Amino acid sequence: MITRFLFVICLSFLSSTIFSNNDIWGPTGHRATGKIAEKHLTKRAKKKIDKLLKGESLAFVSTYADEIKSDRKYSKYYPWHYVNMPLDTDYEHAEKNPKGDLVTGINHCIKVLKDENSTEEDKRFFLKMLVHLVGDLHQPLHIGRKEDKGGNTIQVQWHRKGSNLHRVWDENMLHKWDMSYIELAENAQDLSKAQIKEIEKGDVLDWVKDTHQLTKKVYSSAKTGDKLSYRYSYLYFPVVRQQLQKGGIRLAKLLNEIFC
Repeated sequence: MITRFLFVICLSFLSSTIFSNNDIWGPTGHRATGKIAEKHLTKRAKKKIDKLLKGESLAFVSTYADEIKSDRKYSKYYPWHYVNMPLDTDYEHAEKNPKGDLVTGINHCIKVLKDENSTEEDKRFFLKMLVHLVGDLHQPLHIGRKEDKGGNTIQVQWHRKGSNLHRVWDENMLHKWDMSYIELAENAQDLSKAQIKEIEKGDVLDWVKDTHQLTKKVYSSAKTGDKLSYRYSYLYFPVVRQQLQKGGIRLAKLLNEIFC
């Protein structure tokens, strides 16, 4: 009886972990985005950020928003990690989560950071949150369907081991490539100034729309029961790298505007 009880408890825990809609780029992906952003900061913005973070790097603080999930006092920020919306609509016309979402979270962070009356403590907290959330915005299944929890319930195999589509994009491809966040950042595509300007173009809603176009392709890339491995990485790991770079460039754009 005790063994069966423990089995049920473990199964329940695993299910809640697998099907959580709050999964994110793994730490490697978030740190790579933060490191890439640092390359695109103005000297003025970098100086102000260094002072606010007391020397901690954007890469170091990029995982903070996940680390605080274990503390219930921060539970109101959980919905900030994602947006649920159908594939055939856009953010403006999608049903909104009354508790907030990725877009409202990013906008709140920006508001606090721009407010001269915000305390240094609040600015530090919401800067850390912003670094993470901009990374989340560029993981295509963070702008996924509500019914499958951003791909978390689409069960697949990854190199003969159980996984789900969300996790494949969050961590599996990154882990299989076996590069550190520094290696990923240093090997980001060499872009021209015109290409960088093109990535920076628009605002948060434009970037959501951009990622959501990719979301549609990701959903069509696999279905429940598929066995994914090298071929899938060959096709889609370049897209992961591209999204990490876009996230870093766009994060830097926001920070340069905030700390001008």
